[in-house]
Amino acid sequence: MATKPYSPSHIGAVASNFTTLRISGDVKSTLSELLCEELDTLVPQMERETLEIDPERKTLDDPQRTRLNYSRTRGLMQDRLDMVDSIGSAAVQAGVEHLEEFLSDLLNRAEMAADKDRVGTIKPRHLEAALAHMGRADEDASTSNKLIAAVAEALPAQNASSPVVVGQSAGVLTEATLVSLARSHAGMPVTADAAREMLDMYYMVVDNLQEQIIQSGLMGSNPAQLLDSINKMKDLMGLGWMRRKLKASADNARERGYKRIDIDQIVNIDPFE
Repeated sequence: MATKPYSPSHIGAVASNFTTLRISGDVKSTLSELLCEELDTLVPQMERETLEIDPERKTLDDPQRTRLNYSRTRGLMQDRLDMVDSIGSAAVQAGVEHLEEFLSDLLNRAEMAADKDRVGTIKPRHLEAALAHMGRADEDASTSNKLIAAVAEALPAQNASSPVVVGQSAGVLTEATLVSLARSHAGMPVTADAAREMLDMYYMVVDNLQEQIIQSGLMGSNPAQLLDSINKMKDLMGLGWMRRKLKASADNARERGYKRIDIDQIVNIDPFE
């Protein structure tokens, strides 16, 4: 028996995450049909690519990447439940995606640290540096890592309703958070490409400033310069920089008659202004 298509109401609920406009019932039904048509192309393609990698395989895989084990992740999440009794598949999928994003960000930062050392292997010191940049330095961290940890501790605590930001143990700034910020502080939606570009720019500024703080601490520079850098970092962590850039981008978009922030507005931003 064939599986029923997605219900229009379900598609409407999912689609509401990607637009601020209302969606008519007919459009919801059409979107449901379009998603099924997209699967008509996607599934055979994934089948071919799966069998190219493993001709004997009987289960469809994601040939583009190796995912965290679903069952193991579900069990580990289940072990950590406190206020509810069980865990749904959507929660497990969200957990896998979060962990993979964390792993990707961590390794990307460790790779940059290894590049600075001009070595081709990520070593423990590179992982320590990456963790420090993410606000997760341990007690045995190096002098530079301890400096970053001290700065992180000096940052103002976010209340429970604040978005997740880089440097907090809860996680990192995400595209979803940025979309929410754009709507609430700039009064305008932001495209996915623009959100990714803004995030890249944000982390570039964070990394640059952290490097300045490290060098100031190690070289014994003017304390006033170090304090200025720390205050700038507080502004970054509190999303002050992000709000200003989003508002400026929105103003630019409105001047051009756009209804949303596109990548054209982001690439023209001076991140260090």
